[in-house]
Amino acid sequence: MLLLIGISITGCSDLEENPITQLSPDSYFGDLSLEQVEGFVAGSYAHMHHRNFMSREMTQALMFRSDMMAIGRTGQQARIDHDNFTVSADNGLISGGSNVYWPKVYQIIRAANDAVRSGTAIEGDQATINEVVARARFARAFSYFHLVRQFGAIPYLDDTTPLSEATVAERTPVETVYENIIADLQFAKDNLPNTQASRAIPAKSAASAYLALVHLTRENWQLAYNEAKEIIDNEGVYNLGLEPNFQDLFDAVKNDASLEPIFMLDFTGTSNGDQGRDYQVAFTGIRSDDQYGLNGGWSVEVPALKVYTTWDAADYRRLVTFDATAVQDGNVVPYTNFTDADGRAVNRPHVAKYTRMASKLPTQDNNGRSSHSNYMMIRYAEVLMIGAEAANEIGQTGDAELWVNRVMARARAGGISWVNGAPATIAASAVPTDFSGLSQADFRSRILEERRLEFAYEMKRWYDIARRKLGDVAFGSDGLESEVSTESGVGPGPKSWNSARDYLFPIPVDEINRNPNLIQNPGY
Repeated sequence: MLLLIGISITGCSDLEENPITQLSPDSYFGDLSLEQVEGFVAGSYAHMHHRNFMSREMTQALMFRSDMMAIGRTGQQARIDHDNFTVSADNGLISGGSNVYWPKVYQIIRAANDAVRSGTAIEGDQATINEVVARARFARAFSYFHLVRQFGAIPYLDDTTPLSEATVAERTPVETVYENIIADLQFAKDNLPNTQASRAIPAKSAASAYLALVHLTRENWQLAYNEAKEIIDNEGVYNLGLEPNFQDLFDAVKNDASLEPIFMLDFTGTSNGDQGRDYQVAFTGIRSDDQYGLNGGWSVEVPALKVYTTWDAADYRRLVTFDATAVQDGNVVPYTNFTDADGRAVNRPHVAKYTRMASKLPTQDNNGRSSHSNYMMIRYAEVLMIGAEAANEIGQTGDAELWVNRVMARARAGGISWVNGAPATIAASAVPTDFSGLSQADFRSRILEERRLEFAYEMKRWYDIARRKLGDVAFGSDGLESEVSTESGVGPGPKSWNSARDYLFPIPVDEINRNPNLIQNPGY
């Protein structure tokens, strides 16, 4: 496959045509088959599994900028700066080297563009061709949706953009970028099948779910409601449903057969120069922890303590989300003593979703990085909550309560989870309560809180903070993560939050140096 997509892995930051094989763009596009178009599509999705995208670099930016994650033990200033909102345009996660994610996202887009372009050049059954192109257009929309929410106006390059224009492209207005994202997702929805053999391949429901999320982000409440309702009304057609036990969503064996994931990335755990691994297992795991057979983690991404202490202990999701104990030197140890066995650990509860998921796979090495876990990009619970949030905004109280209460009921049900280093059955509880009789404003506040808890550490909280402009409260003196981060953990003092600047990331300075038509975001 890599031989076929050689011309598709040139990043936006290095747009000189330099094919890594004997294939050149002219010769390749001159004689195409559907199989070759499929190769471009496969290349686009393969790039999503690179560490620079959703495994490490971009994930760190999204994690640390939320109010749910703080610094553990790290010597990397790039991470600290995202956590403290002291990011500069040469921040090491987004600019200035090979391990950054701006060019990686444009590589996904480039491969998708090649697929769309080549799909228009072949003959055959049009429905079959359209389905292949729809997967490419979904990948393109998925990628731009991340970029536009992070950077605002960005260069929008599509399958018709000449290379000579791409290298000097100006920033495309946000509204235009969203119009193109919606058009791609609508095409994908119209041409993808109702179901796929794997949830790592987008089906009609994936395109529709992202359409709902795009409209929610744009506060097009009626459109978001309509899209979510269409999915919910047809959950049987799309083979969707809530996983009965919340813990099983984070079981790498069970979630393959779950009806809840709508679109996910299926990591292979293999390494190509250490680029294709699942880093979240290592980053969130506890140092010298033996309970999962992963040789412990790195204690890099560690939640702020207040996130744990303010979460109702009767909520089953709290138990699933955190490891508050470890098994070190054969003993069950509370989080207050994690550093006794390893000074590189952090005495705070750690995220458990990734380590528990990887632990269900065959014996892992490299602190779990060889995991082939599934990262859920969007799941059915989110569609129900998107629909509920939008319904509340347009006065559809009945649907709003009905849909979100399905998610609340699942959280109350309990199940088999992990306690003191071993599986245990957790009884049903009365927490969280159903939504009932709330004012529109109170419903709005609570559903954002329930999204924070339901999707904790699934790379969604920052986007909610940005779209609802919650930063002043989230990073204020009463916020969950009001302390600043240092190289060895957290310390006293407020974040450097600036609402006039920090809802957007800086445009990478190395991209500006290469393209004089790129203008920096305000405040950077």
